[in-house]
Formats: sequence, structure tokens, C-alpha cells
Amino acid sequence: MKEVYGDIIKYLFTAFGMSFLITAVMGPLMIPLLRRLKFGQNVRDDGPQRHLKKAGTPTMGGIMFLIAIAITGFTLLRAGIPLASSKDGLVLLLVILGFGIIGFLDDFIKIGLKRSLGLRAREKLIGQIILSLGLGVIAVTVLGRGTDVIIPFSGFFVDNGLRYELGAAGFFLFVILVVVGTSNAVNLTDGLDGLAAGTTAVAAIPFIAISLITGKAAVALVLSAVTGGCLGFLIYNRYPAKVFMGDTGSLALGGALGAAAVLTRSEMFLVVVGGIFVLEALSVILQVLSFKLTGKRILRMSPLHHHFELTGWPETKVVVAFWFGGIFFAVLGILGLYNLV
Repeated sequence: MKEVYGDIIKYLFTAFGMSFLITAVMGPLMIPLLRRLKFGQNVRDDGPQRHLKKAGTPTMGGIMFLIAIAITGFTLLRAGIPLASSKDGLVLLLVILGFGIIGFLDDFIKIGLKRSLGLRAREKLIGQIILSLGLGVIAVTVLGRGTDVIIPFSGFFVDNGLRYELGAAGFFLFVILVVVGTSNAVNLTDGLDGLAAGTTAVAAIPFIAISLITGKAAVALVLSAVTGGCLGFLIYNRYPAKVFMGDTGSLALGGALGAAAVLTRSEMFLVVVGGIFVLEALSVILQVLSFKLTGKRILRMSPLHHHFELTGWPETKVVVAFWFGGIFFAVLGILGLYNLV
């Protein structure tokens, strides 16, 4: 049995390494191509003034790690990871690519076709809901996931922890909320060089552990590829960024975390592990509510990372602080597993 688990670990490191290397190699090929196609970043005038110099930086670079994740995932899942059904990993891959396609269409319409609005908000939302609902249905009917959710940290008080049964209708609505919410929260976080890629890589690691603990080694393999792809992308996306991931990348990364949480029955852990994404999304919601109700803003600018920028923090300091915040939430999320499995 030790040899089998040793083989699983080798698969995970192979997935990480393959995805990292493919993404890294694609940089010198893809970035000049995006520049020639004039797929440059548009920067809003009402944002931080220091960001105006980023206008024209190639975007849609999420294609780089999406290709790497797809090649790595499909290749290794086909090879057959020990003690694992490839179905879970294949479903996760399809969700990632589905969200990536939505983001790609939005980016291409905005940047390639020079239409400022891209996909309409309702069009993006409908696509995300369809993918999320499909994930929920497959998880229950094909993968035998059940419709209960595990309560984090409940193992400290009750043996084996607490589980709450949602029923089919409640569970499907919950899946939509989790996956769509996570995808858009990561999208909101993608506002500084290296921020979304770094925080996603950090958040994926606890879910690799959760996947192994819950017997979903194929999900762990795909998440290892996601982590490798994010870190490979950081070679070009760290400050000063040579390329941005665009909605192509950020929606896909959020979809990856949300779908992995659903497949491993750890949706509630995502609130803890993805604490940075939760804070970013909450900052936007609270800013809008405050302005509509009182006419005043509670932050200098939302999402939260821009608030810290406008208080005088250098961009690199904000990014590193958020990375360390992500590490804190990741460790906290792992602690929430105590006595649950």
C-alpha cells in the first residue's frame, strides 16, 4: 500500500512539473503573439493612477496555463492514477475549460473585437450557472457525491463532525452559489501583478490534501496541474507583469477551486481556505451597499487590494501581504479537517 501511495505522490509531482514547464515554455511563444494581435489590457481611468502605465500589456495569457493544465490532466488521467477513478478528474478538467471558454469569449469580444462591454453580465452568468448545475447533477447522479455538506471545525466538538443534508434542490442551488461565486471572486482578485495566480496556487494546495484524504486522487492530480500552471505563469505575471491572465484565466481558476470543493464535499472549507477571495468579494459588495444606502464609501476603492494601494502601499507589498494572508487561511482550513474523516 505504501508503494501505491508513493506512486500517487509521483503522479502529483509529475502533474505539477509538467504544467509548470509547459506554461513556462509557452511564455516566449504566446506573449509576443498576443502583442502582435494587439490583445492589450485596457486600464480604467478611475482606477489607481499608477496602473495607467500597464495599458497595452498583453492579456488573455490565461490561455497559457489552461493549455498546460489540459495537456497535463488528460495525459496523466489517461495513464491511470492508482486507487482513483479518472471520472472526477475529467469532470474537474471540463469545468475548468468551460469557465475558461466563457472568460475567453468575454476577453475576445472586449479586446479582440474592440467592444468595451464584452459578454453581457447575464450572458456570462447564464453560462456559469449552466456549467455549475451540470457539475452538481453529474456529482450526484454519476459520481455518487450525495447532497450533504460537511461543517468545518465541527470535528473539534463532535466525533466525525457534523453534516447537513440539503436535499437535491437545495444542493444544486448551493453548488451554483459556490462555483459561480468562487469564479467571480477570483476574477475580482485579479487586479495586481501576480495576485490571482499566487493566491490561487496557495488555495489549491489544501484542496490537494483534502482530495487525497477523501479518496479523490484524480482531483488532486488536476489541482496539482493547476498549481504548477499558476506558478509557471508567475514567471511572466509577477511585478512588473509581462502578461495578464484576463477573464480567460481568472474565471477558470475560480471554477477550478469551486468545482474541486464540490467534488470533495468540502464546499464550506472554501470559505476558509479562500478567505482572501471572500474578503475581496465582500469588499465590493459592502462598498456598493454603503454608497447606495448612505452615499459614502467605506473603502478608498474596491476590491480590497486597491484600497491598500491608495493608502500608499507599493503594489508588491500588497501582493505579498495577500499571499501570506492566503497561506494563513490555507492552514486554518486544513485545521478545520480535524476529526472529520
